[in-house]
Amino acid sequence: MAEAVKTETRGRPPISESTRLTGKQLKFVELFCTREGTETLQNLAIEAGFSKSGAHTRAYEMLNPKKSPHICKAVRERKAELNEKYAVTYGQHLADLGKIRDAAYANQNFAGAVAAEKARGQAAGLYVSKSEIRHGSIDQMSKEEVKKALDDLKRQLGERVIDHEPDRVELLEEVEKET
Repeated sequence: MAEAVKTETRGRPPISESTRLTGKQLKFVELFCTREGTETLQNLAIEAGFSKSGAHTRAYEMLNPKKSPHICKAVRERKAELNEKYAVTYGQHLADLGKIRDAAYANQNFAGAVAAEKARGQAAGLYVSKSEIRHGSIDQMSKEEVKKALDDLKRQLGERVIDHEPDRVELLEEVEKET
């Protein structure tokens, strides 16, 4: 005769991804997905309604896929929704900047309108940002290098350079000694 397989009837039912979330768990998922990185998991669990003494442990357990696969699934789904809702696309970005520009212009905020239009141009690639990084300074140059650099500048600028020698030179130490 075949033996009947006994199913466990005591304790909590096994948890799977299809298990329904409680109200506290739903609130924790929402808080975690919208405030991740700005508050501790313990604080998020407390705000969701878990006790202060066990909030840290509950937060860890809820984000552990082996212990709470249903909560981890809900977190993945909610993050995907938020990513889709707040995704930045090129077309939408330009349209939003255009709306900001138009609103600023309508409110006589011409500086804001110009800034929004410039941001649209930057997003469209109409502006090229060039920066030059220079290494070293005049303090690190020898006297001969400074003279050579000045001569090069004089050659490059031609007549636009005013060459002036001072009539009198006094050292600060000598002036202080006289007084």
